[in-house]
Amino acid sequence: MSQTRIPAWVTIGLLPAVNVMVAFLVSALLFIYIDINPLDAVKVMWAGAFGYAEGLGYTLYYTTGFIFTGLAVAVAYHAGLFNIGVEGQAYIGGLGVGLVCLTLGDVAPWYIVFPVAILAGGLFGAAWAFLPAYLQAKRGSHIVITTIMFNFIASSLMAYLLVDILKPETTMAVESRVFAQSSWLPKMHDIFSAFGIEVASSPLNISFLFALLCCVFVWLFIWHSRWGYEIRSIGANASAADYAGINYLKIVVITMLISGMLAGFFGLNVLQGELHQIKLNFVEGFGFTGIAVALMGRNHPAGVFLASLLFGFLYQGGAELSFEYGVDRNIVVVLQGLVILFSGALEHMFRPTLERLYLKFFSSEQGAA
Repeated sequence: MSQTRIPAWVTIGLLPAVNVMVAFLVSALLFIYIDINPLDAVKVMWAGAFGYAEGLGYTLYYTTGFIFTGLAVAVAYHAGLFNIGVEGQAYIGGLGVGLVCLTLGDVAPWYIVFPVAILAGGLFGAAWAFLPAYLQAKRGSHIVITTIMFNFIASSLMAYLLVDILKPETTMAVESRVFAQSSWLPKMHDIFSAFGIEVASSPLNISFLFALLCCVFVWLFIWHSRWGYEIRSIGANASAADYAGINYLKIVVITMLISGMLAGFFGLNVLQGELHQIKLNFVEGFGFTGIAVALMGRNHPAGVFLASLLFGFLYQGGAELSFEYGVDRNIVVVLQGLVILFSGALEHMFRPTLERLYLKFFSSEQGAA
């Protein structure tokens, strides 16, 4: 069967939808096992994630974090690089955001602190991605190994800073002091209130809008710029790209810097937007989940947004399910694992069948015409 005869919407749109549907069907068996009606569970999760303003706000708040980490993985993947270090890059990027809020927050309003925090978060995240990128391009050290190692280094560094440097003497908690309130990002419900629209409060803040801008930036950069073309060329065939005159070292480093920069923006949403202080393990696995988000979204910004929304639904809907039925919140981890399993490891299981069905239907349509 000729792959060129299969339109993109089948492999990019329909196939992921089928995979997610099968993951949810398998999840239904899990709910039956724990004596919960699957339809009731879906209703509770849907209502909790999208049924009221506060729940929707939490869903989009989680979505924002997944957009940053998913885009970071996707950009690297286009150059053939599997960036497992998004967790550490988001951690160090958050350090940059937090330091800006701790220093400038006392003397400047949020609209001054925010752009500086964007620069600091991006620079810190990019800096943490630079050495693994250089080692991959110059020394042949595999990017997966080096980025995983840098996750552990980032965790140890942050633990040291929070325990010995940033922790106030008046507390035993492993966290920095609270940022000055003037540096906090405005919540979306406050913005709506300014226009006379009353919305229930939630952690959703204006970094969500910045995340959407990042989606547009990645789309323009990867598919409508010279560097983006070179990145995709390296990812498709590094030897052919080198023969064509594309500098492998430069492109790998640039790609990883941008990937680390996007990961570093994670702290804007969580630290400046919600926690208002640097806390231990504030990334909470969002960097690793970003890998699944990128895979599900086929490394395209539109797909990353939709996949991020799905995982935001699972996070918020799972919390509502836990509250309603008293089930362990780890059930959400199981649901995520099933989605990742069918969208990642078993991604191609249904592809041949879908392609045959499409070609059969297409051929019959052509014959009728």
